Amino acid sequence: MSEATELPWLWAGLSAYAVATILAFRGVVILAKTSAISPPVRSNERLLLLLLVSGVLLLAMALGVRWERLGHGPFINLYELLASQLFSLGLIFALVYWRVPALRTSAVVVMPLIWLLGSWVLMLEPSDSHFPPTYNNNWLWVHVGFGKVFLSFCLVAAGLAGIILLRGVPGLGRWFAHMSDAALDQMAWRFMMLALVFDSLMLIAGAVWAQDAWGRYWQWDALETSAFMTWLSIGAGIHARLSYKIPVRVGALVILAIFGLAFVTYFGTPYFSEAAHKGVV
Repeated sequence: MSEATELPWLWAGLSAYAVATILAFRGVVILAKTSAISPPVRSNERLLLLLLVSGVLLLAMALGVRWERLGHGPFINLYELLASQLFSLGLIFALVYWRVPALRTSAVVVMPLIWLLGSWVLMLEPSDSHFPPTYNNNWLWVHVGFGKVFLSFCLVAAGLAGIILLRGVPGLGRWFAHMSDAALDQMAWRFMMLALVFDSLMLIAGAVWAQDAWGRYWQWDALETSAFMTWLSIGAGIHARLSYKIPVRVGALVILAIFGLAFVTYFGTPYFSEAAHKGVV
């Protein structure tokens, strides 16, 4: 195995994420004490955003160094998939955090979830991977790109859903008293709708890639079935939210369940099955 020269960059990026996670909790405490968007809150948010961006850039360096060394993109083994997902999740959450101030408190849920992935990737062996011939296809980039945006929007929605549930916990609700369940619920489901759009595009692009790579659009292998179940669950959740006016906290649990299913689809199914996506053919 070649030396994994990207590790210092990876550690630095994850360290930036770790400090951003601490600042997310600090921001909630400051906001609870002031009950308004005060200068200390703005200062904390600016520093958190700076650390997020720093983490994204450092992880981009880690991925770039590995790409240069191996000659292919970081999406073959689980180590590469997690590392590239840490980059894309951080990038899109940083953009949302910057552009949508109303959901910045959700960083107290989102950042620990991102760092959970970070802890996982640090426990994995950074083994070199080999590029399968079936991956030499432009549709792979489209498929992977849409998938990363889809999971990122799911993560943003899960962060908002987590805040809704935390508001209902005795002793914790006061930390989020400046927010309302209705506003959080509306934002969360808007991001779930965006997730559905990009999930649909991911499945379509994946089918085109599969046709070019293996001569079939769909085969109902383990990963395809799990991905389709995720798509159905998002559609069913949005339908229930719009048609039956489900309670806000029930809706939050539904969003978290969908995110959990998407998480398993991404980081479990491909590596516990002999699906073609694993690079076995």
